Amino acid sequence: MPSLTSSPYMALVGRTNLYVDSSKDHFRIGIPVNANIAADTVGLYSGGDKANNLALIHENLDGSIETYTFAEIDRLASKLAHFLTNIGVKRGEPVAIHTGQSPQTGIAHMAVYKIGAIAMTLSHLYGPNTVQHILNDSKAKVIITHSEYWSNLRSIAKSFGSLRHQIVCGTPRKQEFNYDECISDQPDYFEPVITASEEPAILQYTSGSTGMPKGLLHAHRIIHAYLPSLNLFYNLEVDYPDAKFWTPSDWAWGGGLQDLLLPAWQHGQPVVSSKHRFEAKWAYEFMERHQVTHSFMTPTAIKRLAEIRFPKKRWNLALRVIAAGGESLPSEVQRWASDDFGIVCNEFYGLSEFTDMVGCCEALFPTKPGSMGRTYPGRTVAIIDENGQELPDGVVGEIASWHPHEPTVFLGFWGSPGVPENLKLGNWLRSGDLAMRDENGYFWYQGRNDELIKSAGYRIGPNEIENTLISHPDVAEVAVVGKQDRDRGMIVMAYVRLMPEVEQTEQTKTRLKQYVKENLALYKHPREIEFVDSFPLTSSGKIKRNALWQKAAGSTG
Repeated sequence: MPSLTSSPYMALVGRTNLYVDSSKDHFRIGIPVNANIAADTVGLYSGGDKANNLALIHENLDGSIETYTFAEIDRLASKLAHFLTNIGVKRGEPVAIHTGQSPQTGIAHMAVYKIGAIAMTLSHLYGPNTVQHILNDSKAKVIITHSEYWSNLRSIAKSFGSLRHQIVCGTPRKQEFNYDECISDQPDYFEPVITASEEPAILQYTSGSTGMPKGLLHAHRIIHAYLPSLNLFYNLEVDYPDAKFWTPSDWAWGGGLQDLLLPAWQHGQPVVSSKHRFEAKWAYEFMERHQVTHSFMTPTAIKRLAEIRFPKKRWNLALRVIAAGGESLPSEVQRWASDDFGIVCNEFYGLSEFTDMVGCCEALFPTKPGSMGRTYPGRTVAIIDENGQELPDGVVGEIASWHPHEPTVFLGFWGSPGVPENLKLGNWLRSGDLAMRDENGYFWYQGRNDELIKSAGYRIGPNEIENTLISHPDVAEVAVVGKQDRDRGMIVMAYVRLMPEVEQTEQTKTRLKQYVKENLALYKHPREIEFVDSFPLTSSGKIKRNALWQKAAGSTG
């Protein structure tokens, strides 16, 4: 086994909280005894040389711009922290933040962390039933919201049994607190409480493919546990001069919050934000206006951008790196990013429960299009079988992380502390995702364990078929599922969104089927193809594959 000193990851030792444990020949991620997200992000710069540097640039829907320095974000967060304590918010209590991608969201997060409370993220895309479930399940007493979102919920507010206070931005009603008035007369400084790194900080309700969302709880240590991996998926450029970070993802989700907003502020970098609905043309224009250099996007969003072949010929873009996570990134989209766009696109992989285990870093090792990347330093990741035994390279199994060494593992679900037993298999944390690791340490995603297509004795991962179809010039987007079949048990079914100029004909279907037969395998070709104009998306912007499996089941026989 090669020595750690020969690893490309040695470049991170000394730059982040990554250390070499020579006794175990293992990289170790250092976690401080005490940590507080507010103190360890904005608080690092609010009184130093970067106090007057831009922390946030927000573009309103009317095109007007708001800017905030690190000192201003900290001052406004302190004012809100004072108000929250005045109305009785206590350490360890959840405060719902329901303000979309806006300055108020960033300020609210910092205020909640300062007082040792828990920032509970609420997506503005949630419907009334989901909001009702989350507020009642969490027993949150306070919500910070915006009138444009709250107006659809006022009629059922009485059903939020524990909710006592509504702090409303925009146009509040008489019985609600006016956000601006709440902070206007409060002191400018609030010393963050000293919190242990293991104390709860962030409560995010998972979208869930079945049942109502569950509250997933992360500790203050999460931003320290992320440091080595986020350095890698941003291609060692988190300290890049004149950087500007932006994501189209809602800050209610891990991708928007933990993978962009918090790490950018942790490194004293400005973030650009907008509530505008994501569209490819608008996104390019937005990135040009603000000279965005680094971004987190889901592969679904990147695929929208990739429909425009050579974007730098149309826009004066400063974009250097896209960190891609949340779904598997098709190899054709990776090729487009490198060859047509001329940027680095580093895919990374993890779960909400324990994240960023595997990924790419073009600055340190070659990217293999279609691969998830390699194990990140400080993590122990393997492919295991159903008994928890490690599988050799080249064999498909379940991705798992070694529990005793996992620094990003969550605290448990709300009301049920600790890692659930169904996620454990011996000392392994199970992902539910299938992959194969090659002899060079690169992981290749095969699909969800429960989405494996078992057809006529073959075990087929939908991801490799999607990867092949998306490389066809006629295909803009694709999702592959299994469909019950009397003769084969299950067949491969592909839902395809075509490029605008391509006709939805039987000849097109035949052409795509033949393409898979010739480029992948005869037995893996989709026996049925259905054209769609759009895909159902989760509130975090990923394709609702469970809905497509149900749709395929409904069209059987």
